[in-house]
Amino acid sequence: MTYWEAILYGIVQGITEFLPISSTAHIVITGYFLGQTYPGLSFEIFLHLASVLAVLLYFQKDLRRLIAGFLRYMITRAAEDRASFFFGIYIIVATAITGVLGILLKDQIGDAMKQPPFIAAMLALTGAFLIFMERFTRYGSRTEGTMTMRDAVVVGLWQTVAVLPGISRSGSTLIAALLSGLSRETAVRYSFLLSVPVILGSSVLALGDLRDGMFGRIGWGPLMVSFVATFLFSLIGIVWLIEFLKRKKLVWFAAYLFALALFVVLYFPSDMVIDIE
Repeated sequence: MTYWEAILYGIVQGITEFLPISSTAHIVITGYFLGQTYPGLSFEIFLHLASVLAVLLYFQKDLRRLIAGFLRYMITRAAEDRASFFFGIYIIVATAITGVLGILLKDQIGDAMKQPPFIAAMLALTGAFLIFMERFTRYGSRTEGTMTMRDAVVVGLWQTVAVLPGISRSGSTLIAALLSGLSRETAVRYSFLLSVPVILGSSVLALGDLRDGMFGRIGWGPLMVSFVATFLFSLIGIVWLIEFLKRKKLVWFAAYLFALALFVVLYFPSDMVIDIE
């Protein structure tokens, strides 16, 4: 991998990670146009770590408040810390559901689900859900203080669906949170914070491949350059998405997903199997 390719991968990963448009699909498409095979799940997870670092930096005040309130409530049961405590519980519950079901379902993904027609269908399905959100439902107004265990379970189940190629993790959690009646601000914040334990957990599972050859296969230099590019453009993506959702509607992402699905069908060999493991 050249340095320019590493930068391009980093830009694509950073921009698409938190948008409801499937970062994995974009990494695959980027590699296809660079004349490369899919660089591997361990490479993508390595870049995900840079995205998590961006989340930790952007939401550092929220995280400090959340962790402090969570720990204080365990000791003092102070009413003002109750919302932080249960918000933390809801993050843990959704993460546990995703982790357990994700591991169980991973081996059920056959080659047919790794081919362009299926990936295109999942991209289009995500777009359809985004349109449904805008046209046929009302945005809720519930905040973290009025979230329930049901919200955590629903979001955790929807997040598990992102194990399917072409389904965006951020998109599935955002849709589930909004359908549950959470406000846009709370849904986006919950989706972002959920990415931290999920990606860190995936990184632990990929440690074997990280150790067994990714650095030698790609090169330390390109990996570090790609990591930095991902971090910087993840920050840009976070800020942009938050500001975008204050003014615009999710149908714009739906239109993009439909166009991307059509592109995948037209330009990728239908019998091509993308090794996303």
